[in-house]
Amino acid sequence: MTFVARRPPAAPRDTRSRPMRRRPVVALLVETSNAYARGLVEGIVGYVRKHDAWSLYLPELRRGEVPTDWSTRWKGDGIIARIENAKTAEAVARTRLPIVDVSAARLLPNVPWVETDDDAIVRAAFEHLRERGFRSFAYCGDPRFNWSRWREERFVQLAAAGGARCDVFRTNATTRRGSSWTEEHRRLCDWVRALAKPVGILACYDIQAQRLLDACREADVAVPEAAAVLGVDDDRLLCDLCTPSLSSVQPDTYRTGYQAAELLDRQLRGESVDAGGYRIPPRGIAVRQSTDVSAINDPAIAEAIRFIREHACDGVNATDVFRRSGLSRRVFEARFQKTVGRTPHEEILRIKLERVQRLLTETSLTLTEIADRTAFLHVEYLSVAFKRVVGVSPSRYRAEPHGERKPALIAATTH
Repeated sequence: MTFVARRPPAAPRDTRSRPMRRRPVVALLVETSNAYARGLVEGIVGYVRKHDAWSLYLPELRRGEVPTDWSTRWKGDGIIARIENAKTAEAVARTRLPIVDVSAARLLPNVPWVETDDDAIVRAAFEHLRERGFRSFAYCGDPRFNWSRWREERFVQLAAAGGARCDVFRTNATTRRGSSWTEEHRRLCDWVRALAKPVGILACYDIQAQRLLDACREADVAVPEAAAVLGVDDDRLLCDLCTPSLSSVQPDTYRTGYQAAELLDRQLRGESVDAGGYRIPPRGIAVRQSTDVSAINDPAIAEAIRFIREHACDGVNATDVFRRSGLSRRVFEARFQKTVGRTPHEEILRIKLERVQRLLTETSLTLTEIADRTAFLHVEYLSVAFKRVVGVSPSRYRAEPHGERKPALIAATTH
């Protein structure tokens, strides 16, 4: 007799549908009329896509505007906002929801806030102008904004530490709203004419830099030869519309928005988040015509710097540079060090590493291909030099999500 083993009857399937996980709804009270704000939103969206985190509510707003009766009508779970006036602060606080502030105004001191690192921005800007040989400096600011006042204070400090004077122009907020704009423009023209030339000028942001370039043109001040003008925000459309095109510090707005989203997500998961500030350093400087000059009185050193900028990634070395100078090596190196603050070798390496950083960020080239394009004989040497300056290896730098990537302030860290 044959026995056939029988399987136990299968348990009946539970055909009832499982409840769908509810996605939190987050409001983004960030106007998108300028490149900085759009970069914040891109970083927030990048976090949401990576983590499948929330549904987003993005109302159409003017800067500083709050939707009518928004705090009583909108039913959501959290808020990321640029809280720049008391009306916005009141409306947001009234919701009693988890909040992250992405403004420097600090009108709600008990919530976490994420902003650009103004100290790092100013250090990068000052170094950019100083390495071009400028020893006279000026700052063009707008005192309505905390970040402009912070940048002014730090820029003046850096100039003083270098033994230089820094003249300051502050926009008169009362004339900006009235019929005296012509008078304000005339005042800016007079200020530009009176500056000791050549001068390196940092404008608090690109809009102010555009106004400054207009004043330079009317005052017949040559840019960049007599006055090099540097903005902040790298609003590419605005920078390219300027005449000449505007160099600008590049804030890492993507990483700023990404960090803000991460902080809000932690709150929504019930974690405790420090209400202090989280400052994000800039990515670097976009060099355009408005600072593309060497204001160095020593012709031999000015020519050496120009040669390094043009040929650092072609494989030149310090000997190649010094031989073009017509000076003895000892005299050339001493004058280069005194003028630039680095040795010729250090300057060549700095330019090469800046190029490596851009290729890692903007291309999918292999590390071997990048080494070849930047005149590093060995990938290993490239990796060691890059990690010493940036703090992480090139591979790790590229592998990290853009929102989490550590920026490389190469110009400010190679001394």
